[in-house]
Amino acid sequence: MSREQHIARTFVELADTLMEEFDVIAFLHQMTVRCQEILDVTNAAVFLSHADARMYSPAPCDPTPALQRLLDAACTEGPATDAHRTAQPVDVHGVGDPLVLWPEFTASLRAAGYARAVALPMRLRRETIGSLLLLRSADRPLDADSIALAQTLAAAATIGLLHSRTIRQQDTVNEQLHTALQSRIVIEQAKGLLAARRNISLNQAFETMRGHARRHRLLLGNVARDIIDTGDMLHRPSGMPRAKATDAE
Repeated sequence: MSREQHIARTFVELADTLMEEFDVIAFLHQMTVRCQEILDVTNAAVFLSHADARMYSPAPCDPTPALQRLLDAACTEGPATDAHRTAQPVDVHGVGDPLVLWPEFTASLRAAGYARAVALPMRLRRETIGSLLLLRSADRPLDADSIALAQTLAAAATIGLLHSRTIRQQDTVNEQLHTALQSRIVIEQAKGLLAARRNISLNQAFETMRGHARRHRLLLGNVARDIIDTGDMLHRPSGMPRAKATDAE
C-alpha cells in the first residue's frame, strides 16, 4: 500500500463514526496508531476535555511507565493543554524555556527519552474538544507538510467525534470517555498477551483484535477481556454483547 493510499484509508476510518455501536476507545487508539505509521513520530496521544474541564488521555499508543508519567503530566501542563486552551499548534521548542514554563512535563519528556513534542488542537470552527500530541525521539522538528497533515487528521477526528455526539446523547459519549482509562488498561494488556502468543507486533495484535470485533460485531473492550480470560479470541465469546449490524461494517 502506498503512503497516499494509507492516508486515504485513514481519513475513511476517521469518518466512520456513525455506526450504532461506535467505540470511542478503539477510534482514538486507531488514530494514534495511524499517526505513528503515517507521520515521522515515535508516539502519539489524544487528549480530550471532559465535562468537568479536565484534560485526560484515553488512548495513548502502548505507554511505557515513563510515557505514562509524561501523559499524566501533560494533562495539567505542557503543549497539549496549551493547544487545547489557545486552539493553536504548540511546539515545545517554540515557547522559550520549557523547563521554566512546564517543569513537570519537560522533566517527564526528557526522562521518557523524547527530544521533541508538538501538540495540535482538535477543533471544528469555534469548538475545541482536545488536542493531538506528537512525540519524537529524534531531535529535529517535523516538516511543515507533516504538521499540516497531522492538523488535518486531528480535524477529521474532531468532525467524526462531534458527528457522533450529535447523533447520540452527549452524555452517552461522555460516559464512554469517562471509562476510557480503565478500558485502555484492559486493551493494552490483551494486546501484549495476543502479541506474545502469536509472535506478532503490538500494532498487529491491535489490528487483529479490532478486525475480530468488527467482523463479529463485538465491543473491543469485551474482546480484550476475553483474551485476558482465555489467552486468545473466541469466534463468539460467551457473554459478550453483540452490536447491531450497520451498513458501515
